[in-house]
Amino acid sequence: MYESFYGLKENPFKVTPDPKFLYLGENHKEALAQLLYGVKEGKGFIVITGEVGAGKTTLLYSLLERVDNNGHMKTAFLFNPKLEVNDFILYILRDLGVKVRRSTKGDYLQALHGYLLDAYKQGKKVVLIVDEAQGLKPELLEEIRLLSNLETAKSKLLQIVLVGQPELNRTLLDPGFRQLKQRINLRYHLTPLSEKETKEYIEKRLRIAGSNGGAIFTPKAIREIYRRSKGIPRVINILCDNTLLTAYALDQKVVDVKPVREAGKDLKLGRGISTAWIWPLGLLVAAGALFFVLWHMVGGLAPIYNFVHRSFQVAKEIFGNNYAELYRFFQSWLG
Repeated sequence: MYESFYGLKENPFKVTPDPKFLYLGENHKEALAQLLYGVKEGKGFIVITGEVGAGKTTLLYSLLERVDNNGHMKTAFLFNPKLEVNDFILYILRDLGVKVRRSTKGDYLQALHGYLLDAYKQGKKVVLIVDEAQGLKPELLEEIRLLSNLETAKSKLLQIVLVGQPELNRTLLDPGFRQLKQRINLRYHLTPLSEKETKEYIEKRLRIAGSNGGAIFTPKAIREIYRRSKGIPRVINILCDNTLLTAYALDQKVVDVKPVREAGKDLKLGRGISTAWIWPLGLLVAAGALFFVLWHMVGGLAPIYNFVHRSFQVAKEIFGNNYAELYRFFQSWLG
């Protein structure tokens, strides 16, 4: 609706993981590097976590684009893990291209083991990627652990990548999953974009969508987008899309902070705490804590007042009206 108004060829802030719009912040680059290293080196279990909308699925699509395309790597990608054990193993087999009819769990496991052995003999790696892994039932998570037992004397036959929200980490801390936790070779937590990365993210998407390079968002608008989105890519997309729609209705060719605030209010996105207030707030808290301690040590304000009053009286008796002498005294004391 607003694309032609801003000189764009398409919507730059679609929430689908289109590889064309891929932007990797420093943490995303590091997470991708660890994924590539773990998969290529056969590290077994890999766990990637991150908040909702942090870009985990986009990271997985980026991984799939970068792995060996010469037939030396096969992947099974499970994006909905809410399955029963038998359906889970059957899904893996079919995603790997193994033709199998519905049968018993034992038959499925035998077929999977045979496929993995053949792949190993041909020098191929097989990777199982489970997205939204925080939703795995305990019995299915245990089944995944047992699948990691499929190995030869030299290497794992199946590499497993679990990707999920922070709840996955809490699940893995459960004593009941200590055996699984011990098998994790690589782990990475994906954090949101920084303010600088948020600016680069927005500008890249606008450029790919057809922007001629002119600034569409003012610096203050981008700062407001960062504060309200907290650097989470999916929220950035939704907020920017709604902001451009609001600015279009206001006939703003250059989007200032007002449409961002209106869109953020409609989306129930708070501004968060401005970083400019962190130090003053910290000093205020420290002063309050010191006052509280002194209050309890001396038993109220009167002793503190008397001490300060006596100190000024002594200073007055020593220096009188000679302020220059008083200044030299403090200068020598401080220096």
